[in-house]
Amino acid sequence: MIYLDANATEPLHPAAEAALLAAARTGGNPSSIHSAGRAARRILEDARAAVATRLNSGTAQIILTSGGTEADALAIHALGQGRRLLVGATEHDAVRAAAKGAEILPVDRNGVADLAALSRLLDGPPALVCLMLANNETGTLQPVEQAAILCRQHGAILFVDAAQAPGRIEVDFTHIGAHAMAISGHKLGAVPGIGALILQAVPAPTPLIAGGGQERGWRGGTHALPAIAALGAVCLLPPSDLTPLRNRLEAGLPDTAIVVARDAARLPNTSCIALPGISAQTQVMTLDLKGIAVSAGAACSSGKVTRSYVLDAMGLPDLAPCAIRVSLPWNATEGDVDAFLAAYADMAARLCRGAA
Repeated sequence: MIYLDANATEPLHPAAEAALLAAARTGGNPSSIHSAGRAARRILEDARAAVATRLNSGTAQIILTSGGTEADALAIHALGQGRRLLVGATEHDAVRAAAKGAEILPVDRNGVADLAALSRLLDGPPALVCLMLANNETGTLQPVEQAAILCRQHGAILFVDAAQAPGRIEVDFTHIGAHAMAISGHKLGAVPGIGALILQAVPAPTPLIAGGGQERGWRGGTHALPAIAALGAVCLLPPSDLTPLRNRLEAGLPDTAIVVARDAARLPNTSCIALPGISAQTQVMTLDLKGIAVSAGAACSSGKVTRSYVLDAMGLPDLAPCAIRVSLPWNATEGDVDAFLAAYADMAARLCRGAA
C-alpha cells in the first residue's frame, strides 16, 4: 500500500515511537511525588517544553488534551461564554459541532476567508472567531495574522485550529497573535489520543472534564504519558518541506483533473483533485484496489464518503461530489508520487471514457 492520506493521520515517526516506548517503560504517574512519579513528570514537562519551542509559546500556556477535537471544544467552551460565535465556512467538523448556532464567515473560491466580511461581522457585541490555520481538505492557508489584528480592533477573541499545520509549515503562535490555538499529535507523526490547547493568557480554569486537578485544573484525568512523550519528540523535528513532491504530483495530472485552490497559499503536502463527473467514492475505491490510499475530504465522518461541504462553501458545487484529497506523509517519495500518477491516469482514462 502506498499511503497518501497524511491529513487523516501521519505515519508514526520513529522518533515518536522511541519516545513512546521509553515513556511506557518508565512507568509512574506524573502526579505522584515519589521518584517514579518525578521521573514521569520530567518526561511530561520536557514534552510540554518541546511543544512550546515548536510553537513559540510559553510552557505555562499549554494545556495537554486528548487530541485536536477536545482542544477545539475546550477553547470554544472556555472562551466563547457570553460571546457571539463567528465560524469560518470551511472549518473542521470538530469546530462546527462545538460552535452550533454560530454566524458563518464566508470564503472565496480558493477557500480563503473574506476579511472584509469579517470586519463587518465584528461590528456588534463581542465575538469569538474560529478560523483554522490550514484547511484539512484543500490545504488552503488562512490569513490568521490579519484576522487577529481585526479581532483586537473590535474587542474579539480569535481561536485558531492549527491541527494540520505543525510539522508541515512553521507555526509561530506569538507571531500569529491569536488568543488560542489547537494542535493534534497524530497529524504530526505522533499517535492518536494527544493534542494541546495553547492560550495566550491563561484565565481561571473552565474544564470540560473535571477530575483530580491535572493540567492546572483545565483537564482532569491521568496524563497519557507515552502519547505525550511521542508528541514532544515530533515537536523537536523540523517541518517536512514536501512542496517539490506536491508540485511533481500536480504537474503530472491529466488534463481532465482539476486542482482545487491551486492558486492559493496551501500546505506543501496537500492536493485536492476533482475529476468532474466521477464520484469521489468511486475514485477512492478504484485507487485503493490499485494499492493507493487517498481520501475524499475529511476522515472524521465514521467511514462515510460524503459530499464536501468545504467545496460547497467555496462556490464549487459541481466539484464537491467528485474531489479527492491526496496528502503526502513525511516519508513520501518520488516513487510514491509516480505510482499515484500512473494509477490516477489509468483510472481517469477508464472512468471518464465510461462516463462519456
